[in-house]
Amino acid sequence: MGNCYPKPVNNLSSTNNSTPAIRSDVKRKEPMVQKHSHTAAEDGSDTGGAINGSGETVPPSGRIVTPNLKMFTFAELRSATRNFRPDTMLGEGGFGRVFKGWVDGVTYAPSKVGIGIAVAVKKSNPDSAQGLKEWQAEVKFLGKFSHPNLVKLIGYCWEDREFLLVYEYMQKGSLENHLFKKGAEPIPWSTRIKIAIGAAQGLAFLHTTEKTVIYRDFKSSNILLDGDFNAKLSDFGLAKLGPANGESHVSTGVVGTYGYAAPEYIATGHLYVKSDVYGFGVVLLEMITGLRVLDTNRPSSQHNLVDWARPALPDKRRLRKIIDPRLEQDYPSKGANKASELILSCLEPDPKNRPSMEEVVVSLEVINAIKTIPKATKTRTPQSMSPHSDRRYQSARQTPLKTRHGRGGVADNRSPIRSY
Repeated sequence: MGNCYPKPVNNLSSTNNSTPAIRSDVKRKEPMVQKHSHTAAEDGSDTGGAINGSGETVPPSGRIVTPNLKMFTFAELRSATRNFRPDTMLGEGGFGRVFKGWVDGVTYAPSKVGIGIAVAVKKSNPDSAQGLKEWQAEVKFLGKFSHPNLVKLIGYCWEDREFLLVYEYMQKGSLENHLFKKGAEPIPWSTRIKIAIGAAQGLAFLHTTEKTVIYRDFKSSNILLDGDFNAKLSDFGLAKLGPANGESHVSTGVVGTYGYAAPEYIATGHLYVKSDVYGFGVVLLEMITGLRVLDTNRPSSQHNLVDWARPALPDKRRLRKIIDPRLEQDYPSKGANKASELILSCLEPDPKNRPSMEEVVVSLEVINAIKTIPKATKTRTPQSMSPHSDRRYQSARQTPLKTRHGRGGVADNRSPIRSY
């Protein structure tokens, strides 16, 4: 019975001989949500755990040596979530279920509903090997990093075969729900770009840490929003350290989400830092069109959003036809054009030709500076009466430029490139 954090389990093979596991998204109610101000340790030190018959590392009972993470008891989290009542469930995925609970804002002791702070409690399936691996990966990465655009891990529980993680609740839920959930209020153009900038900053941080981290599961259901629509990346169960010693990529089994996973990764098992950039391009395309990346309810030629929309992106006239109609043409056409250019660059087949996430952030800030002229100030000239005329807009800068159902709502395409 040790008191150390076990050596993390590699959730992927070191070669690409394993069967691709891209998930097909499982339906959920709302995404896991979280946010907290505590910083966590930077050491990320690992110590060994026992090996079971199948070769997996199984953690001994004990503590994770990570300062500022609260070690909860199972009884405390059961109390905080009212015994994991079904009406407190926020979502469900391959890891397990996520419940909303309440704890004291200082001591984190369980409290009554509405008293203290809301938290999201992620409870693994006790019989799920995936749950154990993703639990370890979450602690390994979120236990180290603190950034405004990454969700904050408050603590954990580890008793017998029960593995739980505790995050602060994010009021607005997932970007996926806001884009695709039936009856959701449309997000204005400026808010969409704000969300994109926040998510891009989170990825840029991961890519530029001392030990580069590849997120590997960037998608709309993993972008959570606080009360002011500030974006944070969640769910680090598939995150992986990037290449070292001058290597261009790491070789690994294929996991992630159909539609978002980069083509070179699916084809070869070669995971590049810029494989995340491809996923970002897919999400940005979802954001400007309001369409899910994969949807078999659309006509067959439109099942795959990337394949269908890519030819329209360089064409200004065709682009207008695929912009989310819920925006009611209330967006700057110049900004939309530059967003389409950015999407195309992120979706480049060769990862070397994709921009870095730092470059993506700069491009998004340029797009964000392009503002729509308020309707009251428009002059009704023949040109200005056109809903797509660039005269309606002004720019502060002239610079051009798994299918498993996920945590946010409907089909969240996360998988090895997994099947459940």
